[in-house]
Amino acid sequence: MAEQSFDVVVVGGGPGGYVAAIRAAQLGMSVAVVERENLGGICLNWGCIPTKALLRSSEINHVLHHLGDYGFAADNIRFDLAAVVKRSRAVAKQLSAGVAHLMRKNKITVIDGTATLAGSGRLAVSKDGKPVGTIAAPHIILATGARARELPGIEADGKLIWTYRHAMVPPAMPRSLLVIGSGAIGIEFASFFRNMGAAVTVVEVMDRVLPVEDEEISAFARKSFEKQGMTILTGASVKGVKKGSDSVTVTVEAGGKTQEITVDRVISAVGIVGNVEGLGLEGTRAKVERTHVVIDEYGRTGEPGLYAIGDLAGPPWLAHKASHEGVVCVEKIAGLHPHPLDSTNIPGCTYCMPQVASVGWTEAKAEAAGRKVRVGRFPFIGNGKAIAMGEAEGLVKTVFDAETGELLGAHMIGAEVTEMIQGYAIARTLESTEVELMQTVFPHPTISETMHEAVLDAYGRVVHF
Repeated sequence: MAEQSFDVVVVGGGPGGYVAAIRAAQLGMSVAVVERENLGGICLNWGCIPTKALLRSSEINHVLHHLGDYGFAADNIRFDLAAVVKRSRAVAKQLSAGVAHLMRKNKITVIDGTATLAGSGRLAVSKDGKPVGTIAAPHIILATGARARELPGIEADGKLIWTYRHAMVPPAMPRSLLVIGSGAIGIEFASFFRNMGAAVTVVEVMDRVLPVEDEEISAFARKSFEKQGMTILTGASVKGVKKGSDSVTVTVEAGGKTQEITVDRVISAVGIVGNVEGLGLEGTRAKVERTHVVIDEYGRTGEPGLYAIGDLAGPPWLAHKASHEGVVCVEKIAGLHPHPLDSTNIPGCTYCMPQVASVGWTEAKAEAAGRKVRVGRFPFIGNGKAIAMGEAEGLVKTVFDAETGELLGAHMIGAEVTEMIQGYAIARTLESTEVELMQTVFPHPTISETMHEAVLDAYGRVVHF
């Protein structure tokens, strides 16, 4: 491949990279994407999308084992794990093909290979260790994402100790499983395997599960998980593992006591590290801190013409954050005037059972920032649609500035809250106060009415509880 020139080159075709490329093409730029594996990145191929397909299957399995609650009866309910995994992989394949179509539609050149910076405004591309050619562009956007962090001595082997990638394609359903880490990834897999019948233990070093969430939501979630049969160990750390022929014995320390837990498989879900290796950053003015590239509010690094977005650029490690960062970065390159991304307006979602979603500040963070707050709550048990659906377990919590009425944060747990949180995200983006939210008419009967009631409750006006 002879040297090619473009206006913008994006390294990485994940949700940050391919969206950035499309936006650049829409603005009339010539664009190339260099991708070494699959378009759509980890999110589409080995993360967000296929895990949701798996979780959907586990939800159906849960319902099938509770048919009596809805007036039905069935015998000999079983599942085919291979078919469940096959469906998940097919969903990912379909959407990856969709991204390839979007590249063609927007006349974006896709180059199969690995890119390394080779001087100002240039990239060297290789495939399987062999040189392919060079690319020149005044603007290079790094969107290489991140990978699972591994604990020393508990490295994944794909057989007994899994990362999220191994957990998505299990060859057989383990009878028992221990998950290290109770963030979104760990809890989603804990929920999947528990609802498919496995005995699940979760070990979390912090004092509560889902530690980034509001404390009330974390407590509600823990109670729900334990009611489902999960064993939750918080303030706990894994001190070592001993592998057997088809099992793992994990030494866990909690509350000053040590215990050994033997399980079929272990999933390590203790965070991620940025894919900064091999990019050639050493010869640039770009800075790397704790495996992530340092950027300003527009994705610019310390090296002129070099940008970074998405997981590579640090938390929150969310696909929708990466996509939005890509748009902001490209629009700035194009000379437009995009608003810098406000991370407090980025909703976070965990697709366990029950689902968890939030946006903005927790009550504790708001108070720590010196804000006087008004807090509203509304339980799903007071909502007609939730009861009719058989999903009465849930809670919506709102946090307002007591002086200005600004919606500081919203926190939800229950059925379909990942679909509803966007209502509060829009409210924060529009800088809404309690007045606009109170005057908004919510349709009846819907679970979204809990959102309205939680606002009313913060101001002593709750109706249905």
